[in-house]
Amino acid sequence: MKDSKHFETIAVRTQADRSGNREHSAPIYMTSSFLFDNAEQARALFADEIEGNIYSRFSNPNTTEFIDKLCLMEGAEAGMATASGMSAIFTSIAPFVNQGDHILVSRSVFGSTVQIASNIFPRWGIESTYVDIDKPETWEAQFRPNTKMVFVETPSNPSLDLIDLEWLGKLCKSKGVLLNVDNCFATPYLQQPMKYGADIVMHSATKFIDGQGRTIGGAIVSSKALVEKIRFFARHTGPAMSPFNAWILSKSLETLAVRMDRHCQNALAIAEFLKGHSRVEKVIYPFLPDHPQHPLAKKQMRLGGGIVTFLIKGGLEGGRRFLDSNKNLSFSANLGDTRTIVTHPASTTHSKLSDQDRAAVGILPGTIRISVGLEHIDDLKTEIDRMINA
Repeated sequence: MKDSKHFETIAVRTQADRSGNREHSAPIYMTSSFLFDNAEQARALFADEIEGNIYSRFSNPNTTEFIDKLCLMEGAEAGMATASGMSAIFTSIAPFVNQGDHILVSRSVFGSTVQIASNIFPRWGIESTYVDIDKPETWEAQFRPNTKMVFVETPSNPSLDLIDLEWLGKLCKSKGVLLNVDNCFATPYLQQPMKYGADIVMHSATKFIDGQGRTIGGAIVSSKALVEKIRFFARHTGPAMSPFNAWILSKSLETLAVRMDRHCQNALAIAEFLKGHSRVEKVIYPFLPDHPQHPLAKKQMRLGGGIVTFLIKGGLEGGRRFLDSNKNLSFSANLGDTRTIVTHPASTTHSKLSDQDRAAVGILPGTIRISVGLEHIDDLKTEIDRMINA
């Protein structure tokens, strides 16, 4: 089944080569370095003339297995595993920009991504311009002669805005600019941005890819040529994933399709339930017919994802009462877990943004993000209803 094109088979059957011990599941290669057979092999490895492991900061059988699976899932040629999702974001951008360069960033991105673009890159003479993901007609005018990259999240966090990847891929190609897509919310099971023209796709593997809140990790996939630059940057700056985390994440990919089917099934049911609730002002979910980009979601996503965002009546106080009444769900800043997680973005994940910047991306004082887990849907509805009515 090595030639299978089916997502689920790729996830289960892509494995590192077995050792002489004939293990069924890849072992954890907890070693900092690897031995050379002779001087010529060592020279050839360091000269990149042959493939092989030298040092676990560069590569390791566990990180290789994890990335090989992810590349097959995303339709990419090569990739790089990183220590966290944020290191993946930084490492997917930094190798391609220099002092005096410019990047375009969709306004609806994770709070720490905003910090990189607004407060870290400018210290090195790299400028960023934010563009509204829901106003594509404004994008072309924002490109400059020194624009090197466009960075987007789709669906975005937490407002679940989408952008037409096919349209954006063509626009970036016409400008000679790299398109970098954060595919964390969708995962490769629901969406493959490279099919629509993305040059680079990155993930916070901490979220749905792990799926059980156990570990931290990130990943970047792209063409071989671009990954060579990413690897050079990462090799000398050190955002390496540990073999243990890679082993966990590779095993997690084996169940990604099964989990995402259930996440999406539950999320759609919760979104429909909230739509009819008298204490809810607004519900956002890509596969709800009233989502403004519902046709686009159906075009480029297999299912609607595991995140539901809604606006509770009562503003900030209503949001606090909802969260403080929680008894059976998880109140955390994470997402993508088997357990349902509720979050108040304005006071947690996006708290460092100004009120104006939060409002610009649809984060209001009463905005609640639910990462819908794998519990029985009736129990989830009962608990969420109790919390809303608290």
